[in-house]
Amino acid sequence: MIDFSLNDEQRLLEQSVREWAAREVAPYIRENDRKHHFDRDRILGGMAKLGLLGISVPQEYGGAGMDYVCLGLASEELEYVDTSLRVIMSVHAGLNCLTLLTWGSEDQKRRYLVPQAQGTKIAGYGLTEPGAGSDARAIQTTATRKGDRYLLSGEKSWISLADVADHFVVIAWTDAEKKKQRDPSGLTAFIVERSWKGFSSGPMKEKWGILAGNTGFFKMDEVEVPEENVLGRPGEGFKIAMFALDQGRFTVAAGATGLIRACRDASVKYAKERRAFGVEIGQHQLVKEMIAQMESDYQAARLLWLRSGWLKNRGERNTRETGLAKWFATVASERAAGDAIQIHGANGYSDEYPVGRFWRNSKGAVIYEGTREIHKLMQADYLLGYRTDRPTRCELPAYSETPKSAVRR
Repeated sequence: MIDFSLNDEQRLLEQSVREWAAREVAPYIRENDRKHHFDRDRILGGMAKLGLLGISVPQEYGGAGMDYVCLGLASEELEYVDTSLRVIMSVHAGLNCLTLLTWGSEDQKRRYLVPQAQGTKIAGYGLTEPGAGSDARAIQTTATRKGDRYLLSGEKSWISLADVADHFVVIAWTDAEKKKQRDPSGLTAFIVERSWKGFSSGPMKEKWGILAGNTGFFKMDEVEVPEENVLGRPGEGFKIAMFALDQGRFTVAAGATGLIRACRDASVKYAKERRAFGVEIGQHQLVKEMIAQMESDYQAARLLWLRSGWLKNRGERNTRETGLAKWFATVASERAAGDAIQIHGANGYSDEYPVGRFWRNSKGAVIYEGTREIHKLMQADYLLGYRTDRPTRCELPAYSETPKSAVRR
């Protein structure tokens, strides 16, 4: 039986994140966005105290031990304030921590997952390159075996937390012949530390969205990675990369849902304040239509990501459902942000109101972690029978109940 009503722990988590973000981040977000400033201490410190950086990591590995619906709730509440906050959940908690939880050895979990879940270390994910986005097989990064080590060389771009993260999951070719053939079984995943010789990073300043977040690139010049830092087995890199994207897409879907809600609330507020032709603009039919569309999209998007979270809690494969949630929610958030600007009229074109920032931020989500076009093709392929999700080692461990004390206030 499917039941999407929230339990007491989930409601407490939702309220705690909402109150923290409104109190500690919202008053500063416009200025940080204007200055392209990532407020590391305030944001990461606060998220660590709340237990968000290890929210769905079991307590035995330093996490809060909450279920995957809680991960979605946190993502929605954070993006309600600003997308840059949700990005941290996507990259650190989703793409990295949950991938280590599923694919990491016990030693790797102790060395890397525990400090990440506790918030003493921050984690990133390195797949995208200057010439490889949706086409993951086009990456050029290589890892050459040398005794009990690998030498990694290459560049990763459009990496969230590139200048912040201490650890990265990096995908690279370990088989030169399979690289020529674009055979994904030649890809391997590695855990790479920022402090290692040959690793360097820098910011990407030309972006025009998510300005209060950290986005950049990193380069590896024969970075020596010990054999024990191979994640999974050699040749499983593509599977691991796709698994990681499933987790990231889940948080993106939930976050975009929060952005729709933010657009809706801002539009309702403005529509009751602004008057035109002698009445509140909310009285005008076409304004009502846009606001009604936002509400419809919000409710549908929330149900889609909640269904994915329910499947995750059961330990069931959810690639199809999560992809649909990500596609729908991100496209709907872009529409909601555009309509919010329209409702605000000339003021929507001003930085004095948040809706312009909402629209700039919404554009990224229809591109990263699978463009809207990629997700549209995926959903068609499922229906046409060209794509199926066979049982693999791609399921998260099913959630098991943990004490309510896991929620930090």
